[in-house]
Amino acid sequence: MADRPTLSVAIAGLGAIGAHLARALDQGVEGLRLSAVAARDHDKARRTLAGFARMPEIVPLATLAEMADIVVEAAPAAVFEEVATAAIGKGRVFVPSSVGALLPRMHLVARARETGARIIVPTGALLGLDAVRAAAEGDVESVTIETRKPPRGLEGAPYLVDNNIDVNVTSPKMVFKGNAFDAARGFPANVNVAAALALAGIGPERTMVEIWADPGVTRNTHTIRVEAAAARLTMTIENVPSEENPRTGKITPLSILACLRGLTSTLKVGT
Repeated sequence: MADRPTLSVAIAGLGAIGAHLARALDQGVEGLRLSAVAARDHDKARRTLAGFARMPEIVPLATLAEMADIVVEAAPAAVFEEVATAAIGKGRVFVPSSVGALLPRMHLVARARETGARIIVPTGALLGLDAVRAAAEGDVESVTIETRKPPRGLEGAPYLVDNNIDVNVTSPKMVFKGNAFDAARGFPANVNVAAALALAGIGPERTMVEIWADPGVTRNTHTIRVEAAAARLTMTIENVPSEENPRTGKITPLSILACLRGLTSTLKVGT
């Protein structure tokens, strides 16, 4: 039996997503090896990585793509383009967690065609992307997503700040209604799920988004509705927020890990 090559993985960011993923890779994932990480605070990164069986190199963002076959972006959206441009320029497999930051930067897809890179968007905090992708092979009338989050998880979003919207509420309040492109721009840390849905289905201009600040929920809740020629889909997922970052669901790093496993596994379920 031929041995499969081991792919090296580099992670940009060691927050709620990146640290969890780094630990999982260090514990052992067949066909994958953690080779490098990038973080703003190197001393904090060393503390996070203390006790690892195999210590990855800690490098600047600019050189991360030189260290691995696969680059995972798990950093603040502000550095997305720096991480993505370097990875794609080197022809790497690029796995973004800040999917919303990809929507206004579709030139990166064209660049990946030139360099042979691949951009692989994980499911993240969403469900049913396989079904949406399949439906989009035919005629789709509409795709909508309603997101409800505890108010604390929405605080500081640019759209709320720019429009002076207060989320210190005692009853559910819809704070945004529009398409996925505008939602991703106004809530870069909150609606990666809407961006992934848009890319899987009918695009960011036609994918409609509602965002609610809801003090009655303790979980980040997303409901997707699809009207298509092949099927009518209604799906709801309730994600437990991360203790480190309430804007991120605990399932997000698990989704990226599952995505990485799919790159090397002999048996892969789902598209």
